[in-house]
Amino acid sequence: MTADDQHFLDSIFNSAEKIGNGVADYTNQHIAWVAGTIRKQLEDADWLPQAVRPPPPPPRAFSRIPPGYLERVQDWISKNRAVTAALVAFVGTGSFLIYRKKKTYSRKRRARRASNGARREVVVIAGPPSSPITKSISLDLERRGFIVYVVVNSVEEEQTVQSEARVDIRPLNLDIVDTLNAQEAIERFNNLLLSPHLAFAGASPHNLHFNGLILVPDLIYPSGPIETVSPELWSDALNAKVLSTIATTQAFLPTICEFKARVLVLTPSIVSSLRPPFHGVESAVVGALEGFTTSLRGELGTLGIDVCQFKLGTFDYGSVGGKQHLQSIGGPKTYTWPASARAHYAHNYVTQSRIAGSKGLFNEHGSAASGSALRELHNAVFDALTQKHPRKVWRVGRGSVAYDVVGNWVPAGLVGWMLGIRRVSLEEVAEPQLEDSTQSWEKVESVV
Repeated sequence: MTADDQHFLDSIFNSAEKIGNGVADYTNQHIAWVAGTIRKQLEDADWLPQAVRPPPPPPRAFSRIPPGYLERVQDWISKNRAVTAALVAFVGTGSFLIYRKKKTYSRKRRARRASNGARREVVVIAGPPSSPITKSISLDLERRGFIVYVVVNSVEEEQTVQSEARVDIRPLNLDIVDTLNAQEAIERFNNLLLSPHLAFAGASPHNLHFNGLILVPDLIYPSGPIETVSPELWSDALNAKVLSTIATTQAFLPTICEFKARVLVLTPSIVSSLRPPFHGVESAVVGALEGFTTSLRGELGTLGIDVCQFKLGTFDYGSVGGKQHLQSIGGPKTYTWPASARAHYAHNYVTQSRIAGSKGLFNEHGSAASGSALRELHNAVFDALTQKHPRKVWRVGRGSVAYDVVGNWVPAGLVGWMLGIRRVSLEEVAEPQLEDSTQSWEKVESVV
């Protein structure tokens, strides 16, 4: 038999096998269909007794699949709807606030310009020209398109302003002690604002606009027990920080009313909020400035002029020379105090200074992480100058909000305890000391 014959026979056998399998499958399906039809007819027949009827087919067994992660989450949400609603509200509100703050923080801020592109918005800063906060605000406002005038009353301060080498940061000589000289300086400033200016040859003239007065009192205060702070220090602090601020505001008030300019008063807030012992000078000065600002806001508010108060926390001044904070001790050393004052107050004073310094509250120098970025202050100052309806009180800087809440809601005794203040027994103080107290406190201060 040849290979072709063998292949022919194999194909015949395969075809016959396929046909037989197909006939068998069809026969089985038909028989199953007939059996199912007969069973269904018998089940539905009313004349057939129940005992003779075929039993119903067993139910199909379904294997239960264990619930997945999504099913478990849905089940938990259905059982804890109140908690779920609170979480959704918290997360949604937090996300919205973060988004709005980020959008506001990154928003481009520029001063308005004249039709010919020249600068026209004028801001006056009344504060120590050598102060890091005065320097940083003036540099930022100049960068954003303002013409910045810094109030000076000496040749040294004028040189400090001119050392910035910025064309639009200019000194404004104003000696508030000499009333006649101050009036003449204000008149020259008014004439400068009202006179037309030419940005370049052939440009259309434009007038300047007085946008606002920023009051930045000196933020360095003496500290120590009231018994050890001399009347001269009290007088200097009140004259330089309170009376000088009031006199400067009085000098500019006619111009402020004429141009509807805004007034911004910047004061430290941590010490005034916590009101700790040994900081009576700062508490008194800031309290006086806050009362003056509140009264000024009420008076100018009747004329549609906004007065904003900035309660400042701590900032990192690394970009303007040194990392330091707004609050500083700056008081006398304890070894210069009288013996009775050292015995009564020195331990608590040194302990409070050490604890507060470790938290970046009252110390003059510290790490960069102890304060907020200066950009936060710059954005707030710009917004207060340009917003249509600015806030009355701005809290800016690390600790400005938290310590305000602590000072208003936490008992003063608990705040003092957290700062290391303890009651001193007068009997123990009256006992004779084995060593000279001056030397002992010098050792303590050397450790701090």
